[in-house]
Amino acid sequence: MREPLSLDPFVVAVILAMAAVTVVTKVGGIWLVRHVELSERLEAGFSVLPGAIVIAVLGPELAAGGPAEWGAGAVVLVVMWRTESILLALCAGVAGVVLLRSILSV
Repeated sequence: MREPLSLDPFVVAVILAMAAVTVVTKVGGIWLVRHVELSERLEAGFSVLPGAIVIAVLGPELAAGGPAEWGAGAVVLVVMWRTESILLALCAGVAGVVLLRSILSV
């Protein structure tokens, strides 16, 4: 019988392989972008990519959510409009959904 906290060598190898692939992908992408001349249109696309990824991940959750999620979405919009900080808006949204869920579930 195995000890409860023992690591399977195969699992460790898979995790290390996934980490290596992630690093190679990120470093390779940065290297490629630095060695290829980018058009203005492509640079503009890269500049809005983080926001598009956030919307793609959180959009379905918001669409399927209830009043707490919609209220937190409104908080995100207001904070983003006032501060123009994506990080601050996301933090406010997380805090807003936690607070609204606790208030609305009572």
